[in-house]
Amino acid sequence: MSQKIVINECFGGFGLSHKAYLRLKELGDATALGEPDVGEYFSDGSGPRRGYPGMDSFCDGIKRDDPLLVQVVEELGKEASSWAANLVVVEIPDGVEWEIDDYDGSETIDEVHKSWR
Repeated sequence: MSQKIVINECFGGFGLSHKAYLRLKELGDATALGEPDVGEYFSDGSGPRRGYPGMDSFCDGIKRDDPLLVQVVEELGKEASSWAANLVVVEIPDGVEWEIDDYDGSETIDEVHKSWR
């Protein structure tokens, strides 16, 4: 058996597209439901806030092993990623205590181990 985790595999940083955010809301994901939709139209009705760095990235605090997040990334593929991300689903063995290591937004999954100074 394995567990699935979503990470960003390019420099930039984790972030969901507006389409992925809306799908998460449709599925009832608590993180998405609790976040305002910054992808809505400007107050003057001029258009969606797409293409503005940081304005089309959603659900930054979502748990990366959230089953609905995994589902949406698998469903949408590249369309799940914000402008500065390339989200992928990684499978690791069940029972592994893991953490995400981030280098300039590019992420890996590391097994948790003890460290001393």
